[in-house]
Amino acid sequence: MIAFITVVVLLLVATLIIINQPQFGKAPSGKRLERIKNSPHYKNGRFDNLNATPQLAEDTSMPEVMFRMLFGTKKLLKPATKLNFTKTDLKNLQRHENVFIWMGHSSYFLQTEGKKILVDPVLSGYAAPFSFINKAFAGTDLYSADDLPELDYLMITHDHWDHLDFETVTKIKSKVKTVITGLGTAEHLEYWGYDPKKIIELDWGEKHNLEEGFTVHCETARHFSGRGLKRDQAIWASFVLESPRQCIYIGGDSGYDGHFSKIGEKYGHFDLAILENGQYNKDWRYIHFMPGENIQAMKDLRAKRMIPVHSSKFTLAAHPWNEPLNKVTELNTENLRIITPAIGEKAAWEDDNKTYRKWWLDYD
Repeated sequence: MIAFITVVVLLLVATLIIINQPQFGKAPSGKRLERIKNSPHYKNGRFDNLNATPQLAEDTSMPEVMFRMLFGTKKLLKPATKLNFTKTDLKNLQRHENVFIWMGHSSYFLQTEGKKILVDPVLSGYAAPFSFINKAFAGTDLYSADDLPELDYLMITHDHWDHLDFETVTKIKSKVKTVITGLGTAEHLEYWGYDPKKIIELDWGEKHNLEEGFTVHCETARHFSGRGLKRDQAIWASFVLESPRQCIYIGGDSGYDGHFSKIGEKYGHFDLAILENGQYNKDWRYIHFMPGENIQAMKDLRAKRMIPVHSSKFTLAAHPWNEPLNKVTELNTENLRIITPAIGEKAAWEDDNKTYRKWWLDYD
């Protein structure tokens, strides 16, 4: 009994030491917590989705999920060889260029009407609390903090490890003029040294006028949040960026639901929608798109173009690494404008005559 109690105490102490490392961030407190408690989306001590959203689908259980993870068939979870990409020089873009540069998974750089925007950057080489867990595929970690120019806006959709990377955001702090994120997430950033005056923190349905005709709106997503033991203390969000000439939907992570139609009706159309594509599993089909649902969401949003992200850098689900890009192109039976640039490629996404090579077919 003494030995058992000793082991339990040691495990508890080790857990406390680990979760108090700075990369785990900090739970909301003070005035921010009061604001959170007044949010209509915060219920029973946590943020909630608009509709019932179980973490696991009704036809499965945690033991079944664990069994499939340990003993299920796993094919091509990562590329057999190093991926080779060409890096766009972000510091020497012409100011008039409206471009998208994918950095793998859900990290990307946008330059639109002269503004430089970085979304969910994970440039450390891993998407986890520690560097030996969930490493990036060889050749995909193309960009580092040193490659980034001064940024007008850093946008963080939610606080999961594959979207909010402690190492990256602390390294680029001096380059960021303004941060835009969902309610609660700023607690992490302030804890890591970001100036609260530079942070715009929004709840679903809120907006902020930025500058010179630029407005950002915080909209719904169907997902969850959390970096430590307690989930859903910060909201998960999508964002709409309106500029003088464009309207861009930044989707973050989301399962399919009716909110896409409502957002489409609210804004009328989008010039570009950036939607998740990958890391899906039927067991968690409510919190991530299954294949083809991003195409339906694109139509619901009334988006003229779509760029699929959330694949090709980390293994977070049991599907082949290149299956998401195969599926989104195969299922595009209506020949919608779905743009699939390679990591690092400069995509002038307004040019609808440009074709994009299916680069992932070059690899096993």
